This record gives sequence, C-alpha cells and structure tokens, in this order.
Amino acid sequence: MNIRTFIAMATMALSAASAAGAPGADVGEALVESFVVDVKTLSARFEQRLIDASGEILEVSSGTLTIERPGRFRWAYVEPYEQQLVADGVNIWSYDVDLAQVTVKPQADALANTPALLLGGSDAAMDEFEYDGSYEAGGLTWARLRPIDTESGFKRVELAFSNGVLARMVFHDNLEQTTLVSLYEVTVNEPVSASHFEFVAPDGVDVVGTPAAAGVESGVADDAS
Repeated sequence: MNIRTFIAMATMALSAASAAGAPGADVGEALVESFVVDVKTLSARFEQRLIDASGEILEVSSGTLTIERPGRFRWAYVEPYEQQLVADGVNIWSYDVDLAQVTVKPQADALANTPALLLGGSDAAMDEFEYDGSYEAGGLTWARLRPIDTESGFKRVELAFSNGVLARMVFHDNLEQTTLVSLYEVTVNEPVSASHFEFVAPDGVDVVGTPAAAGVESGVADDAS
C-alpha cells in the first residue's frame, strides 16, 4: 500500500445522503474553516471503510489518529493489520509491521494536493480546495469540497460535523473508489507530546527512500518550526 493510498479516503454512496437534506447556507463552510483554523490538535479512534464503484466494501480497518497543526499527524492502524503513518513536519514515514518495511518521503512531496492537507496542514490548506455546498444527513452537517488541482487524484472530499466536531471524512478518488472514515471519542486542542510524532525505524527493518533534512523541506517544515 503506497503512501497516497494510505492517506486517501473516499466515500459511501452519496445518493442517499444527498436526498436526506437540502444544502445549508454557508453553515458547512464555516464549520470547515473553523476546523482548519481553530483546531490545533485532534485525537480520536477511527474506523475506515474502502468501497468500490459498485458499493462493495473492499476493506475495513481501524485504529487511532492524532494530528497537530501544522504538519504533524500519526495514523496507527491496528486492525486487520498493524501499520503506522507518521508525519513529523519534514518527512512522512509509512511503517508496515508485517512486511518489516518503512517507506519515507519528503512530506511536502507526499502530501501535495491531497486531502491530508485538511488534517495536518496549516490554515492555508483551504487554498487548495473549493467549497461546494453543505447538507444535513443522519444528524450531521456535511460539507463538500473539491480539489482545485484536477490532477490531485481526488474528485471530491466531504467532511461531516456533529455539534461542531469532526465526525466523518469521505474522500472520492478518480478510480471510483470511496473511503469513509468514522471518528469516535474525539478530543480537540488537548496537549500532545512532541515525541508522539517522532519516528525511528526499528532495528532490522528495510528502509526505502531518503528522508529530507530539517530546514530543507519547503512549506510544511518551515511552518512547523
């Protein structure tokens, strides 16, 4: 599983959700802007479902997520296999425990124009997306976003909020696959140890790629310092 796929999350069928409620006037836009600007840290449990174009569930996984803006996050997959995805502000590390392999890439290259910018990026992340309306469904307020870069690999992103707190993320990719990420036990703006976003490859694992040095990375690293 490559880094872009690891980060990318697409959606369940929108037909039912779209029929459930009419777009709200800028409510969703305000929620997204508040999430990107005001939420400095977030921790949660998650369940992720990958769904194909026919609606078949291809994979269900779960674990924990922690983000700290700007530029740091940790996705820890526990089920059905153990994998870690760590962004330290300079590099992004993908560790597959079963394969005993770590892949590392400069963070700005790996995350450029992906929905991950909405999670761990700076408050300038919204410059990469166009707001496309909101609607109410399932007791949640949903906001639609479209990447400005048509080569990003994604067609649409949807974020859902419950009482102002991020509860669902849905990402639609260009391969007609969708991924739904449901968040539970969400806490925001609580202190997170800096060591949580540090990654040291365990002894004996293969490391693929060359990490960038601190201060060399453009954008993310400079903002995070």
